[in-house]
Amino acid sequence: MNKTAHTTKLKKSPHCFRRLTGLTPEQFDEIMEALTPIYDTWNEKRLTKKDRQRKIGGGLKYNLPLEDRLLMLLMYARTYVTHVFLGFLFGMDDSNVCRNINPLHPLLAQIFKIPERKIELTQDEIEEIFFDGTEQPINRPGPGKHQRKWYSGKKKKHTIKHQIAVVRKKSQVGEKRRIRVVAVSKAYAGKTHDKRMYDATRMEKPPNIPGSADSGYQGTALTIPIKKPKGGKLTKEQKLSNKKHSQKRVIVENGLWQMKIWRIVRDQFRGSRKSHSLIFKNIAGFHNMMFA
Repeated sequence: MNKTAHTTKLKKSPHCFRRLTGLTPEQFDEIMEALTPIYDTWNEKRLTKKDRQRKIGGGLKYNLPLEDRLLMLLMYARTYVTHVFLGFLFGMDDSNVCRNINPLHPLLAQIFKIPERKIELTQDEIEEIFFDGTEQPINRPGPGKHQRKWYSGKKKKHTIKHQIAVVRKKSQVGEKRRIRVVAVSKAYAGKTHDKRMYDATRMEKPPNIPGSADSGYQGTALTIPIKKPKGGKLTKEQKLSNKKHSQKRVIVENGLWQMKIWRIVRDQFRGSRKSHSLIFKNIAGFHNMMFA
């Protein structure tokens, strides 16, 4: 099979390409254009490092060109099939799948640059920022206290959590206002409460731009729904206020739903928890590109 045959063949069916990768062929080419010089710099540094034991040109070589390796990564993130299945599709042993796609994750992060704390947007671009926590099932950790901290009482399973910040950017008359993920926190254990996660993140949002969240963020400076008093009832005005809050805040739910078409951040996560933050941020970058 010729080099880049997988990518070239799949591009002939744009609909199939998008269903298998989450992106259009044009968006794929846009990533490739940005990724290629970053990859070349990284690869040159890798080959010329001082502690290298072999001469330049020695050692194992990648069987696939960069374009097909990026395609493999996108298909893996979109479908979350096993490495055995991916290896069969791309004509390699399953043990080589990680070697082909793992180095691309930190390089893609240099393209998307999704921050953990500081949101650099202005009042001319957005009106409000919406925060929410999201958790994903993980494989059961080892026994003892370490295991218990990853257990989510809400989901009744072991999970890993992130806090995301979502906005709907202002647009010109007649243009659709797109949802964008503007920040993704580092990973937290499933037992961590949303408010504690927000406090630990120390999110820096632009001044004079309000922030909203659900009732899990009670005790923060964010706007949250009015809580029903113990033994009492909400007034009609308070119920209407909560309804309006919910209608505005639905964009964060939509943003999470759109991100989770990439099954690697929806299904039970099988990889190392240390890599989850990097993967989650890259999926946020894919989302922003897909729904740009």
